[in-house]
Amino acid sequence: MSLRYLMAVCLSAALSWAAPVKIPRHVLAFYYGWYGNPQVSGKWNHWKDVDEANKTIASSTHWPVLGAYDSHDPKVVDQHFRWARQAGLTGFIVSWWRQGDFHDEGMPLMLDTARKYGMKVTIYYETVPPRGDPKPEGAVNDLLYLLNKYGKHQAWLTFQGKPVFFIYGRALNEIKLDGWKQVIAEVNSKYPGGAVFIGDRISAEAAQIFDGIHTYNVTGRTKGMTPEQLRAWAKEYYPMVVKTAGEKIAAVTVIPGYDDHKLGRPEPRPITPRHNGETYRILWEEAIAANPDWVLITSWNEWHEGSEIEPSQEDGDRALKQTAEFTRRFLKLAPRTVNWP
Repeated sequence: MSLRYLMAVCLSAALSWAAPVKIPRHVLAFYYGWYGNPQVSGKWNHWKDVDEANKTIASSTHWPVLGAYDSHDPKVVDQHFRWARQAGLTGFIVSWWRQGDFHDEGMPLMLDTARKYGMKVTIYYETVPPRGDPKPEGAVNDLLYLLNKYGKHQAWLTFQGKPVFFIYGRALNEIKLDGWKQVIAEVNSKYPGGAVFIGDRISAEAAQIFDGIHTYNVTGRTKGMTPEQLRAWAKEYYPMVVKTAGEKIAAVTVIPGYDDHKLGRPEPRPITPRHNGETYRILWEEAIAANPDWVLITSWNEWHEGSEIEPSQEDGDRALKQTAEFTRRFLKLAPRTVNWP
């Protein structure tokens, strides 16, 4: 047996070796920075037919305690982070669409406010350019832009020192798993140290390509369920997610409810009733029992779809109080150890 052969074997073993790594616990809420009003941004954005006297918004299921606010208002963003920190959240996953748009313009304020409160921010990558003909190179260009512009900010969410991205199902489907395999390899080769990618698909195939898996919204599965049915479903589904993730980051999603009937989408809608807070409580209890690495909340403020935990006129701050109760329990759990590649 030649020395050269032995060296090659040793090198191959070293490259394939995975080190034991503890995955720190996180509770992250999906956040929408797309709201605008005439007082701050000069026009309405995402709010439609706002009636302050009657506290109704045509494009929103509920009325925010803060009213029809502007996502670029520092006072609003500060209040959001203050509430979130009190509720035990560790960060936000912020909807992001394209370079230089309204969402992108709000990122510096989000990051700086997160740093003030000791919290973290990452983005939810929504769609791959160019529009109408998405290409892997479009995603590479966007992600390198984000990394170079924001990736070294103290408040950007990291794992193993690498900036984290969440990839929404729309963006995943636009270039398929093979396209994302190409994107991840290219971004990691061009950005020093690389990045971490959490894909919106619960499958073994996705877990092979991404560094973790999640799903944005479970209402397609929980629609119309009674509390008893929700319990039975979550008791089976959440452990399956963790098992499918294997040695990758396992994230499960909880929702307080879902109701997007005001958006004019085709009926019937997949409405998940809040059951006076029981839906959220049950999903949180079963999520903790499944022992994932991260719990994701859909959502902080997706007012169009009625999934928000931000205080509303209809539900008050009930969801925030519940969140504080369950984040305390979850974040006390010992982190899971995996063999990280």
